[in-house]
Amino acid sequence: MSTLSTSLITHSEALFEKAQSLIPGGVNSPVRAFRSVGGTPVFISKAQGAYIWDEDGNRYIDYVGSWGPMILGHAHPRVVHRIQDLAERGTSYGAPTALECELAELVTQAVPSMEMVRFVSSGTEAVMSALRLARAYTGKNKIIKFTGCYHGHCDDLLVKAGSGASTLGVPDSPGISQAVASQTLLATYNDLESVKVLFEQYPSEIAAVIVEPIAGNMGCVPPVPGFLEGLRLLTKQHEALLIFDEVITGFRVAYGGAQALYNVMPDITTLGKIVGGGLPVGAYGASQEIMKMVAPVGPMYQAGTLSGNPLAMGAGIETLKLLQESHVYQQLEAQTKCLVEGLEAVAQSKQIPVQLHRVGSLFTLFFAAHPIQNYEDVLKANKTRFNRFFHQMLKKGIYLAPSAFESGFVSLAHTPNDIEATLETFSNVDFEDQE
Repeated sequence: MSTLSTSLITHSEALFEKAQSLIPGGVNSPVRAFRSVGGTPVFISKAQGAYIWDEDGNRYIDYVGSWGPMILGHAHPRVVHRIQDLAERGTSYGAPTALECELAELVTQAVPSMEMVRFVSSGTEAVMSALRLARAYTGKNKIIKFTGCYHGHCDDLLVKAGSGASTLGVPDSPGISQAVASQTLLATYNDLESVKVLFEQYPSEIAAVIVEPIAGNMGCVPPVPGFLEGLRLLTKQHEALLIFDEVITGFRVAYGGAQALYNVMPDITTLGKIVGGGLPVGAYGASQEIMKMVAPVGPMYQAGTLSGNPLAMGAGIETLKLLQESHVYQQLEAQTKCLVEGLEAVAQSKQIPVQLHRVGSLFTLFFAAHPIQNYEDVLKANKTRFNRFFHQMLKKGIYLAPSAFESGFVSLAHTPNDIEATLETFSNVDFEDQE
């Protein structure tokens, strides 16, 4: 694959300079600013299938996929047609629609633990509502989360660990009060003992444990055998709820999400990304007993003007229908396996130590010799080496997440030729001046 034109960042630089005077940091979500890897973010003008194009007309093979939603590839004809058709009827009603019922039925049929679902407008909103629901249902206040698992920017979960797993959370962002953060307890992902310690310390105060069943926001870090099962047992023993944040994994690692893949049923599930077909959407759901706590049936209030937006519902319906086709997950599995095994072979040929994680079409390459099981392990990976890898891949037309600690996504639109081109590009990355 040839190097992109020398005008690669000309328009992006100009746009980024303008954006920084209008938008904080020049972006509407922090990771897009390239602060982690350095350089100027690429401004995207269009996307189709497995490819995106920047403002200079350069094409990239895309492994970000809008951070996960584009499992079918960008601008799938059936999804686009459905959105266009619905947009001609109006873009928002603020009233019930048959589309909400249709998507709700598809979701509850697919996700084992969800008997009822409420649609919202983002994954953050879904998680925020799920936490409120857990507290309302249990009458307790404290939440256990895992260091390195990101669940959106709601106040309760933007906290970091103190000196140990049993330390109360402290705010990880100005604007979050200590009172709110103190209700969140930090545990270590893949470490059941750290969770047991918290339940022993607060035996009657914990409303829920929230976890990414497959961590995706510190890179793809799968659960070790027995971890999810152990969480299920501990929460039942202590009359707390188990919340699976499947915003990334829902319909990505299996049609029924990680809970179907591992056969561990949470009490509450949050969804996003794929369930809206690439449009802004979130969802949370549970058994009828738990969901009947939600207004207007129950006392727990949650509302939203754009919840159940008809365009998002239609895009989600078409996406899930396409994902029901028999070949889909076999194809995603095969293509991603080919990519990951190829990346590993290239790294070995270069004598570059890596850890490659994959679950279904979710993957991450860590530049590390040590096993990766939690956030502490992730932080020890070679970030400098990743940054060099990232920029050389980008220069040759491979678009990866601009952070050493994010996941990659393969779509149904990626072809064997795309995989081959990616591996060829990696084989030409220069690591000579790296430690």
